[in-house]
Amino acid sequence: MGKKSLPLLYQIPQHRFPATFKGFFYILPISLALTTLLLIFIYISTISDVSNNQDRTTLHLESLHGSSSASITSLIEQTLPVPFDNDVDDLYADPSRTARLTKEGKWSLGELFGLNNGNFMDNKEAYHDGDLFFEDYKAMNRSFKIYVYPHSKDQPFANVLLPPESNVKGNYASELYFKKALMKSHFVTKDPGEADLFYMPFSVSPMRTDPRIDVEGIPDYVKSYIYNISHKYPYWNRTGGADHFYVACHSIGKTAMDKSFVAKLNVIQLVCSSTYFSASYFPHKDASMPQVWPREGDPPNLLTSKRKKLAFFAGAVNSPVRIALLKVWANDTEIFAHFGRLHTPYSVQLLGSKFCIHVKGFEVNTARIADALYYGCVPVILANHYDLPFTDILNWKSLAVVVHHIDIPVLKKILQGIGLEEYLMLQSNALRVRRHFQWNVPPVDFDAFHMSLYELWRRRSAVRVRLSASMEFM
Repeated sequence: MGKKSLPLLYQIPQHRFPATFKGFFYILPISLALTTLLLIFIYISTISDVSNNQDRTTLHLESLHGSSSASITSLIEQTLPVPFDNDVDDLYADPSRTARLTKEGKWSLGELFGLNNGNFMDNKEAYHDGDLFFEDYKAMNRSFKIYVYPHSKDQPFANVLLPPESNVKGNYASELYFKKALMKSHFVTKDPGEADLFYMPFSVSPMRTDPRIDVEGIPDYVKSYIYNISHKYPYWNRTGGADHFYVACHSIGKTAMDKSFVAKLNVIQLVCSSTYFSASYFPHKDASMPQVWPREGDPPNLLTSKRKKLAFFAGAVNSPVRIALLKVWANDTEIFAHFGRLHTPYSVQLLGSKFCIHVKGFEVNTARIADALYYGCVPVILANHYDLPFTDILNWKSLAVVVHHIDIPVLKKILQGIGLEEYLMLQSNALRVRRHFQWNVPPVDFDAFHMSLYELWRRRSAVRVRLSASMEFM
């Protein structure tokens, strides 16, 4: 079939008007425009008078970076060709983000992080509610049960469905670590009647590299998988998949349910690329887990006094945020911003820096947060609208610096404004929680596996659907 022709535009009929009316149609719009301009002028004058009477301490950015606030805003707009959620123009409109000074002319971190001005004490605890978490954790460890859909080694896609036999490697190892750890844990049950959740064990990472599936074929594969289990077993059909989950660390996993509409709304996703602005991620239903680079052995330790650099970042230039960071800080002596692969071990910079910067690339997820925690470096997170891993449990304000990407030009001032007491608190909490960002096989209490399970446990239904004897197999 040929291409469909576009519908014809409606044509406005041409009427003839008497000459006396023609002048009216020219005068009316001009009069309206002049009236509108007059009203705008009156409004601006009123606002200006009100503003002049208020005792404000908004920081003039030229005092921070040697440039006018207009030129910094222009730099951001030029550097970031893709608008960031339409908030570039809101640099001064949102007082919660606008940098401020105290009356003495000193930087006020409280306006940015809520650490000062009476809120510092509130953000010293690493957990939102540590006592509640540990009690819940014990209950989960005692009672949580997961049914894993069984698959044999001779299945055509065993590489996608079964845990890998060799050591897990690569940047997206978390989903495979989860599968290996789960299958060696006491949480797995062979009795679906006692299961809280049902695990669909397909792994996105091997799917995207399997030539039989490839990236474009992932939604078709998942659709076929759901069709098969829903016809072979009765468990899916009881809830429409609401008590089912899958795990994906690569960002392409967000497309897995694109051809399964009901599953997209119901299935719990445990993913690394957890952004509030993704059409496929629902924070109340889905959960975020950390992207962790595989490593062995105990994490290192280093005294704060040996950290000579203020901040460190290294990575590819693959996003507007990273371009902005490069333009402002590439040649700085205290912030080491390197774009491309380092020729020296990353651990040298991670151990030698007070702050380690996480900057979103193509997606919000990278292993840099876990790297920073592993090496005792306080994470600086430049990834807007990111549902941080274990955010239900961890108080991120107590262990990391979360900065809006529009504050890149004043990043150095922000970090320099963090006093020694606050920094030691941040680093102490970072070291305290880093065990939650490590994978172990077999799993170890409070590691990334158990924390991910805890997030799933929180999302299980309080009412378990029981099967009648006639429903057990179809």
